[in-house]
Amino acid sequence: MRIKILGSGAGGGFPQWNCNCANCRAVRAGAPGFLPRTQSSLAVSVNGADWLLLNASPDLRQQIAAAPQLAPGPDDGLRASPIKAVALTNGDVDHVAGLLNMREAQPFSLYAAGRVLDALGANPIFTILQTQLVPRIELHTEKATPVTGAGIDLGLAIRAFPVPGKIALYLENANAPNFGTSAGDTLGLEIIETATGDSFFYIPGCAKIDADLAERLRGAKLVFFDGTLFHENEMIEQGLLGKTGSRMGHINVSGADGSIAAFEPLDVKRKIYVHINNSNPLLNEFSDEYAIAQAAGWEIGEDGMEVDL
Repeated sequence: MRIKILGSGAGGGFPQWNCNCANCRAVRAGAPGFLPRTQSSLAVSVNGADWLLLNASPDLRQQIAAAPQLAPGPDDGLRASPIKAVALTNGDVDHVAGLLNMREAQPFSLYAAGRVLDALGANPIFTILQTQLVPRIELHTEKATPVTGAGIDLGLAIRAFPVPGKIALYLENANAPNFGTSAGDTLGLEIIETATGDSFFYIPGCAKIDADLAERLRGAKLVFFDGTLFHENEMIEQGLLGKTGSRMGHINVSGADGSIAAFEPLDVKRKIYVHINNSNPLLNEFSDEYAIAQAAGWEIGEDGMEVDL
């Protein structure tokens, strides 16, 4: 499998369009140690010709332009795309808005949890993806679902599983427990190469690594994981937003309950942070936090990074 990080940033990307925090000022100025990042998405292929997208970010058009593998080839005809399928981990704007870039009567398959498909179905703007061209296929948890699109078998399967998280912000119900969050609102995905059984995990949103998730990830070859915030209160302390990481539905990198500590006993061979918020000191390659993550065996995802498995 060839895996390409299209976007390694969280919602808003880096720099965020209206943010003037220290990190965003630094990346705009071209300061050493800071790289721009688009919003969260991966692309996966077995043969290098037919691709599955994991989430469709608002920056998808820009991401396709930066990835020659995702553009039509010279012999492909007037309308074509190597993108044959999209799988969604949740209904967040930064994971579904890119679907609107794919509205030009192009066939592909869309995979997501039932609740996410229902949310898309309730919004008439997504009817621009014609159902006769873009079938919507429910991901049932713990079942390996073969990936096909535009009449092509991609040689991949998706095993979806629920992870602790939170319902998309625009669907929150302030009067309901946990804002109305239910199972299926946040999924982790295990992407499996059907010919070999090799697999990796993609979990860009996760509120907690509980015992079930820890056991699932134990000994994994490769995990792309939620790196949204380093510190629980970093958004509050920087004066950016009055929410903790926990309130946003994201585990922190640091702390006794953070992802560095949780992954330490799991013997994951390769682990890469993605979905990194503009406030996160991991975005500064010269920061103490960056050094701490690297010392713990983590890589910090960058746009354009490619991984072979």
